[in-house]
Amino acid sequence: MAACYRCDGAWSNSSSPQGGWVVDLSRSRERKSMRIVGLVTALSAILGGSVAIHPAIAQSPPNSGSGLNINVSPDARLILTANELVYDYDNQIITASGNVQIDYDKYKMVARRLVYDQNSGRLKAYGDIELIEPSGNVIYAQELDVTDDFADGFVNALRIETPDDTYIVADSAQRIGGDQAVFNNGVYTACEVCQDKPKSDKAPLWQVKARRVIQNGQTQTITLQHARFELFGMPIAYIPTLQVPDHTVERKSGFLTPNFQFSSELGFGLTVPYFLVTGPRSDVTIQVTGYTQQGFLGQAEFRRQFDNGAHVLTAAGIYQLNSGAFEEGTVDAENDARGMIASKGDFRINPRWIFGWNVMLQSDKSFSNTYGIEGYRNRTVPSTVYLTGLEGRNFFDLRAFYYDVQSINPQNIAEEQQPIVHPSLDYHKTFDQPMAGGELSFDANILSLTRREAEEYPFYDAYRGVKGTNTRLTTELDWRRTFYTDIGLLLTPILGLRGDVNFLDVDPPLTYPGPFVNSNTVGRYMATAGLEARYPILFSTEHSSHIVEPIAQIFVRPDEQYAGGLPNEDAQSFIFDATNLFEQDKFSGYDRIEGGTRANLGIRYTGTFDNGMSLRGVFGQSFQLAGLNSFATDDLVNVGSSSGLETARSDYVGGIGLDLPNGLTFTTQGRFDEADFSLQRVDVGGSYSGRNFSTAISYTSVVPQPGYGTDTYRHEFKGAASMRFAENWRAFGAIEWDLENDIITNNTLGFGYDDECTAISLAYTQTRDDNEAVDWSIGVKISLRTLGDFNFGRGEDVGYDSKLWDNDDIGSSPFTTVY
Repeated sequence: MAACYRCDGAWSNSSSPQGGWVVDLSRSRERKSMRIVGLVTALSAILGGSVAIHPAIAQSPPNSGSGLNINVSPDARLILTANELVYDYDNQIITASGNVQIDYDKYKMVARRLVYDQNSGRLKAYGDIELIEPSGNVIYAQELDVTDDFADGFVNALRIETPDDTYIVADSAQRIGGDQAVFNNGVYTACEVCQDKPKSDKAPLWQVKARRVIQNGQTQTITLQHARFELFGMPIAYIPTLQVPDHTVERKSGFLTPNFQFSSELGFGLTVPYFLVTGPRSDVTIQVTGYTQQGFLGQAEFRRQFDNGAHVLTAAGIYQLNSGAFEEGTVDAENDARGMIASKGDFRINPRWIFGWNVMLQSDKSFSNTYGIEGYRNRTVPSTVYLTGLEGRNFFDLRAFYYDVQSINPQNIAEEQQPIVHPSLDYHKTFDQPMAGGELSFDANILSLTRREAEEYPFYDAYRGVKGTNTRLTTELDWRRTFYTDIGLLLTPILGLRGDVNFLDVDPPLTYPGPFVNSNTVGRYMATAGLEARYPILFSTEHSSHIVEPIAQIFVRPDEQYAGGLPNEDAQSFIFDATNLFEQDKFSGYDRIEGGTRANLGIRYTGTFDNGMSLRGVFGQSFQLAGLNSFATDDLVNVGSSSGLETARSDYVGGIGLDLPNGLTFTTQGRFDEADFSLQRVDVGGSYSGRNFSTAISYTSVVPQPGYGTDTYRHEFKGAASMRFAENWRAFGAIEWDLENDIITNNTLGFGYDDECTAISLAYTQTRDDNEAVDWSIGVKISLRTLGDFNFGRGEDVGYDSKLWDNDDIGSSPFTTVY
């Protein structure tokens, strides 16, 4: 006899949302019928989930030793909804069919039909089974068969989607014991699987097919046995055993993906990294690289996270087996035992202050560069210690520098010519309270450095640095207030007072033609009185608004003291253009001071349009009215030579900028001779960023500047572009072209692919020097989410950045173990 059944023994015609039956199992008086509760956990039990039900009125299922444990409320109600619910009293079988739905605490499951046989203790579900776990896992299956104690079970045609978007598809799965699930003929991938046809012929971009996939709940790993790695549907490699973490793992010890490289001196290299978790907030990556020419290079990177920052310690070393493979007479050839150690830290003391450092020491001039130690392989590696504070418009920055210049030439003194900065201090404060109705600000700068060798360029009598120790202290006060007149004229008086003290223990430059101070202590000052007048004029049309603003400035000052007679360390770079036309002091640093009486005249324009376009421009000229022109004096680096400011009337400068709503920007700046308006310098730049295409270009043309050591015209073009020619494919390239000498100094061409699970890039790079000698390299990088990165050649430097995920932060390192 079969009949519709309700757990409290009464008949019910309560309709479900689909017009069927709703059963509330929370008030059942029959303990055996409560085993139907196991349906909601059956899939989890098979697949290694941690589930065990403790309803308020039901006993727990027999303990199988599986350690299953559902964290649900003891007062949770299990609701079963179906179109039809039948209880066969004679055969002790409960059947629910038609839009079967189960909701138990945070677990939800649907199926077409379920059958529970109380005699055999088997629970079966059929048709489009879908289970959503509290962890976010979504499990799909077509057939489920599990024992009522959840110790063993079997499921057919299943698919798992985890919260981190990884997928497992298998023909069948079996529950073994309490903490392992075995998938037969399984496929593992982090690429999206077609939900309608998970076993369709269209393979994901990459996948790993395995004879068996074992999910271990205790070790939180997924092991693929007899695995074949496939890319674009084609088998690439056979791997006996591949192990990856499951989605619950943030960090786990294990081997990372190996990398490959090659060079003529080092030979073929294979790098095998191992990631080791040493604590809740610390870990280390140890890697060994075997080179066919030089032996084994050992590296280790120790990371530790603190509440207010992080510290990274890097060390590497090798004993070279074949130093003769390097060019004779080089640092590489003369040193067998080589190594380096580096420390990097960054700590936030409080919301306003940051303290940190990044320092490196190595055994010789070129170890980190030769062996490509990540983060320290550049030709110039600065070591620095810093303390920075920022609050509102006030800031404080204190830091010390040391520059490690890597070179294979043991006689190279470029490192000795670089300064050891001990320290550099910048401080700025804008006072909150007005002073005489205006704004008062204070600046302080301290620069103290030592050079072991002078940095001299005798072919054009320039000294970028003198040998010895130079310490300078600078303090400066600035006051300004803006008055608004009735006719719209804005008048801003400006007052400034500055003082410097230099403590010198340096060797005077021997070939410098200008005067150089020989005193040990030198003081100087500069007082400035200025006035700025602006008259902004606004006019509008139906679809645009425009502001035209004539500007006039005058600054009255005494002559610069010791002009060009003191070391110039921080004011060496100088380009006169529209960006600094209205600066009170146009020098780029504190070692030089602009003196004399100077006027700046110009006009500024800003326009905005209803279609989103904006236009801006500036044009003007500067005049030395009285006193010594600081840009016309001698200087250790000839900073004013050919600048356009060395004459009483400066060159004309102007600039135009255009921004379009479609992402296109364009800027151009020019300097024109004050006598004949001939072009002295032009800088043109443009960029575009769209959905399928992005580019940036720049062009610079400069007339000869003998004072800077350039006797010929300079014409340089730089460009980079990236174009998406298919949904996930793009081509990219870059070029640097010396137009004057018709030499392409650097060019790169590559292709890239990226989607939700994969990033692949291939790049070919050529570099040429003045003698047209060509150096080329090929780099390949394959990034597979959850498996890691594979680099071939200089794959990490391919110039194509597609950050789909970030594994650089401490505490989020992935791992993959390969046997």
